[in-house]
Amino acid sequence: MSAKLKVGIVGGTGMVGQRFVELLDQHPWFEVTGIAASAGSAGKTYEESVKGRWKLSTPIPEAVKNIVVKDASKVEEVASEVDFIFCAVDMNKKDIQALEEAYARTGTPVVSNNSAHRWTADVPMVIPEINDNHLEVIADQRKRLGTTTGFIAVKPNCSIQSYVPALNALLDFKPTEVVASTYQAISGAGKNFTDWPEMLDNVIPYIGGEEEKSEQEPLRIWGTVENGEIVKASAPHITTQCIRVPVTDGHLATVFVKFENKPSKEEILARWSQFAGKPQLLELPSAPKQFITYFEEENRPQTKLDRDIERGMGVSVGRLREDSLYDYKFVGLSHNTVRGAAGGAVLIAELLKAEGYIQAK
Repeated sequence: MSAKLKVGIVGGTGMVGQRFVELLDQHPWFEVTGIAASAGSAGKTYEESVKGRWKLSTPIPEAVKNIVVKDASKVEEVASEVDFIFCAVDMNKKDIQALEEAYARTGTPVVSNNSAHRWTADVPMVIPEINDNHLEVIADQRKRLGTTTGFIAVKPNCSIQSYVPALNALLDFKPTEVVASTYQAISGAGKNFTDWPEMLDNVIPYIGGEEEKSEQEPLRIWGTVENGEIVKASAPHITTQCIRVPVTDGHLATVFVKFENKPSKEEILARWSQFAGKPQLLELPSAPKQFITYFEEENRPQTKLDRDIERGMGVSVGRLREDSLYDYKFVGLSHNTVRGAAGGAVLIAELLKAEGYIQAK
């Protein structure tokens, strides 16, 4: 491996930005050399900018403490010093779209944790083990943006990681209907219990916009590339409920599924245990060795026990059984700020580098 690629984190002071900082510390391919945030944080060292609001249990990595935070709106200045950026800003959709496209037009690849471009037709929204072929639309996106090296790629919503991989392994059996309820950690809202004491001993049966994302984004993941655009799949039909629960990290899903060609339980378990994708084939640094882990115990997976499986990059499944209304039901679990957010984006960047889309400037 040649010298590490220089990485900028735009939105580096928020919870997901902090997770990027943590995950990229000592990364074998990437080195954080730039951090950008709002004008209020600009000019401070990173340590100063997150003082009193560092949300992770691990300490701030020494390598980034003295990096001087830049103003994220000064696109040319930030982009000139890095090979690519991760973006995790807290802004309205139109402003995020404009900011990410501005970075891409400087010739800088953008790997986004934001939702703003998830439905832009020529922007790939990727779970690397599932739809790496969607990266081919980058060529058309570059033409639209007028750049030969810049582009935007995004990761999907954190909640769908808990059940889409398990369903994806069974697509050959043609699932037709899916009912999923997700029980989502407070870190998905960028909070911890210090920030949000109202969540202690409480459940909130509503997360704004989450159910639409959870029902529609899997269909884009399973879509096809046609004429330089991603066209979403028409099946299965998915309906969801998304609930906020008093858990720090980890999104758990209860899933009911009906198939056109009903598999046996043994066939399902075999598909889950054998399922792997391009990250496993390429042995990417952040890729879980075992993408889907099935627990035989009746009381697993549990959020507290199992969210960190495969360094938070694996998906856990359990309680597979036949159902009286649907064909099968099961429980899925994923770490929402690792696999579902920063870690998933880092894995996308590793895939993009391995496939030649990201290179040193």
